Amino acid sequence: MSALASVKRLLGRRSQERLPAPFIVGAPRSGTTLLRLMLDAHPELAIPPETYFLPKAAKSWELAVKRRRRDRSTDPVEAFYATVVEHKRWRDFHLDAAAFKRRLDDERPRELGDAVRAFYRLYSDKVGKPRWGDKTPFYVRRMSLIQEIVPEARFVHIVRDGRAVTLSIKDLWFGPDSIDEAAEFWTARIGEGREQAPQLAHYMEVRYEDIVTDPEPHLRRICDFLDLPWTDRVLNYHEHVDERIALEIPPEEIAPDGRVVSTAERQKIMERVSRPPDPSRIARWREDMPAGDQRRFEAIAGPLLEELGYEVGATSR
Repeated sequence: MSALASVKRLLGRRSQERLPAPFIVGAPRSGTTLLRLMLDAHPELAIPPETYFLPKAAKSWELAVKRRRRDRSTDPVEAFYATVVEHKRWRDFHLDAAAFKRRLDDERPRELGDAVRAFYRLYSDKVGKPRWGDKTPFYVRRMSLIQEIVPEARFVHIVRDGRAVTLSIKDLWFGPDSIDEAAEFWTARIGEGREQAPQLAHYMEVRYEDIVTDPEPHLRRICDFLDLPWTDRVLNYHEHVDERIALEIPPEEIAPDGRVVSTAERQKIMERVSRPPDPSRIARWREDMPAGDQRRFEAIAGPLLEELGYEVGATSR
């Protein structure tokens, strides 16, 4: 039996009673938000704003378990609760901390995975849906860890032409500062995801461009992968997206350089998702990205672009 087959068999036993949980990952500005809102439009599935806290929660849980074994002074559930509600992203979920505490007190999870599920179920209950998922681009780096925590995780890695990603991210507070950095950033994120793929029981890649130009067959494939029954609501997500986004108006955020990022600025990066995908924008980078920048990006990321099926060496001007 292969190593991957052994992993699948083990995780299958551990998650036998649990429904698949989608984790949408990828380089930032690769269409993860679009895919999140498409899947979140499904009547059975709720996907919260980006969480980010899982790696830190894993560390705090492990440390609390070690301390408890030594002197029984630390409660891992209390440590998990503190990690989540003190995380800077907690306010994005618009959940009640007291309700979260009651949920943990009632369920008394013995494993980190059960504590994590309690958080996601609290969110899905809030929006009246039976299943939950996650969309945090950064988790493309930590998929193996997430699989250990929640074996029912099914990873959907969305990939977008790195030149388009660069054009979209370059002026944002969390983006790279130069073309070289953007190329290295993009290749690193995709490489980290693909390196983990052989160790994952459930992993698929999908191209942003395919979802935009011909969404139905690709969304059907994703729904099959997630054991979700098909519904046209995922195609027509934009008809309800404004009311969905209204439930999660983002608060201000502190950027890595210390600058305060306003609510309006955070909302702006989602302005296009309230409209149907526009295939005409896929190749916008050809006109809007200077030819020198295109060549510079391709000098670094050209091999990966070609491997992913993107055209290289045809600058527009």
